[in-house]
Amino acid sequence: QVQLVESGGGLVQAGGSLRLSCAASGRTFSRYAMGWFRQAPGREREFVASISWSGGITDVADSVKGRFTISRSIAKNTVYLQMNSLKPGDPAVYYCAASTVVTTSRVPADFGSWGQGTQVTVSS
Repeated sequence: QVQLVESGGGLVQAGGSLRLSCAASGRTFSRYAMGWFRQAPGREREFVASISWSGGITDVADSVKGRFTISRSIAKNTVYLQMNSLKPGDPAVYYCAASTVVTTSRVPADFGSWGQGTQVTVSS
């Protein structure tokens, strides 16, 4: 399996931006589809965005479309989530995930490797 470590979370004012990073190590990163999910207290884990192993296919949840962008660097073994125009509904723990069985997916069960998560807090 691939090991994933997220970074870049923190406190930001509403309307501000953050960029999350997920560094991968272990097996061949370039063959993994990658995803970002988030989970707020008392809520189920929610799909945010995913990207194919080549980076050519991306999928973004309607709730963040136009504000969040997913990208990856094969050379740096890293996937990014650029978050702009953050809203009070965005705070959560954000998790990075990797999959060898799908091209992209919105389903957490399709992803076999997960990071520990990074907290995003938005102040109004």
